[in-house]
Amino acid sequence: MGAIVTGLGSILGTGAFVAIGLASARWGDAILWAIPLAAVVATFNGLSSAFLAGRFPVAGGTYEYGYQTLGPFWGFSAGWMFLLAKTASAASAALGMSLYLGVDAEIAAAALIAVSVTALVAGGLRRTTMVNIALLTGSVAGLLAFALAGLLDRGAGAVSLTLGADGGVIAVVSAVAFLFVAYTGYGRIATLGEEVKEPARVIPTAVVITLVITAFIYMGVALGGRALSGERWGAAMTIFDLDLADLVAEPFSTIVTAAALTALAGVLVNLVLGLSRVWLAMARRGDMPRSLSRLSANANPVRAVSVAGLMVATATLIGDISLAWSFSAVTVLIYYGITNLAALRVDRSRGTAWAGVASCLFLSFFVPPAVWAVAIGLLVLGAVGKTWLSSAR
Repeated sequence: MGAIVTGLGSILGTGAFVAIGLASARWGDAILWAIPLAAVVATFNGLSSAFLAGRFPVAGGTYEYGYQTLGPFWGFSAGWMFLLAKTASAASAALGMSLYLGVDAEIAAAALIAVSVTALVAGGLRRTTMVNIALLTGSVAGLLAFALAGLLDRGAGAVSLTLGADGGVIAVVSAVAFLFVAYTGYGRIATLGEEVKEPARVIPTAVVITLVITAFIYMGVALGGRALSGERWGAAMTIFDLDLADLVAEPFSTIVTAAALTALAGVLVNLVLGLSRVWLAMARRGDMPRSLSRLSANANPVRAVSVAGLMVATATLIGDISLAWSFSAVTVLIYYGITNLAALRVDRSRGTAWAGVASCLFLSFFVPPAVWAVAIGLLVLGAVGKTWLSSAR
């Protein structure tokens, strides 16, 4: 149960309250095709993650799997891409919270939120799980309220499922590449390899259940949101330009706004938790300063948590949710490409892993080249830093 709550808490916030709105504003009704297709792609990659988590029940996710199956270069690349991707995602969540709060100093508020969440995670996994359950309950209630508000809206616009509408097949595939990231919180479950009992059974089951629940919730929210019609939908889910109260009547506007805050807070909690475990794993191997591998008296990696939170707070200075999310998309594609390659090294007959590699490669062509250039540049920078760290010891 705790693993499923962790997975859902890592997914629903930025996915439902930010990414779907951004995608709808850009690609319109094409997202109604993209959401289930992105779920299929996520399932391929999720099954590879679950398979590897059962075989290698250690903290670190694909960072560890890559090291143990493909070699140091692939392992380090996966770990570094995970840190970059999820730091950007966490910054998006913090910025989203500041927008929903409607404060004037949005970036400063986002940084303060990141620091506060870091202090919570530093308290230990048990307390974090209890908070996750409370946050997840509030966010799901708000999502259902939003969907209901859309269905009850008398001015609802028509929804088109024709592939020729809103940009056609290219729009659908582009939206899939964008929305795939909105499902990848299931990878957070795989980083709990050392912290759950019977990981070979619990983790694969939790991943599948999490993906199924998420797909249903996303489709419900998308259909309800599209019923609010056109451009208003994107604004409703991101609160960039319009007040939610202008779109849906009370008590829905209050409920949805509160749910957005709880959901995004849940994402932050889980991302900082997951990031800290990868910092911990990389420090143990010497790919990051070894001081980050030290544990507190209650076996909590407080130093790793602190660094993870500091990086998220720093990333909020980007100040642009859309840019941060696009960067997450390309780094996540690299990360899960390595995940599938690692699964194939263990078992070449895994059809889902082959499908995962193919889907990540295909979707990579629909990510803006400029974002790719930044990601590759940071990958090279990370490799240089690793080399310097090794030579300094």
